[in-house]
Amino acid sequence: MRDSEMPYENANELWLRPVEAEDDTLKVTVVYTSDRATTSAMQKAAVLAGSLHARLTLVYPEIVPFPRPITSPPVLPEFTEQRLRTIAGQVPVDTEIRVCRCRDRKDALAATLRPQSVVVLGGRKRWWPTVEKSLARQLRRAGHEVIFTETE
Repeated sequence: MRDSEMPYENANELWLRPVEAEDDTLKVTVVYTSDRATTSAMQKAAVLAGSLHARLTLVYPEIVPFPRPITSPPVLPEFTEQRLRTIAGQVPVDTEIRVCRCRDRKDALAATLRPQSVVVLGGRKRWWPTVEKSLARQLRRAGHEVIFTETE
């Protein structure tokens, strides 16, 4: 697992990890939604990544509200990194962790995900539309293959 960061400059001032040279290796990306839902999504993604011989990436879009500088998230970076390492450590697959400091989650994911990415995300099981289901719908419209896992 890697956790270094570097600036990525665009209108939304995203902070992303450096991207290694792009290769043709298939990636399965899990987008963090909540601890419980992401743990469930990681378990499903680990099985999928294992069967497809793909690399697993956990992306955490960390929203930094406008009054704060983008380099000063509301939660200590060490706490966030430890929480993500704990979630990633629950699956037997080597996982790359990316923390994206951003103002808008949708823009951060658009800048982070490769075209036509395989994305797994989790959310609570509800009959009404949730934030997580809305995010899954937005990612599908953007051309990504999305697998949604529901938790109780």
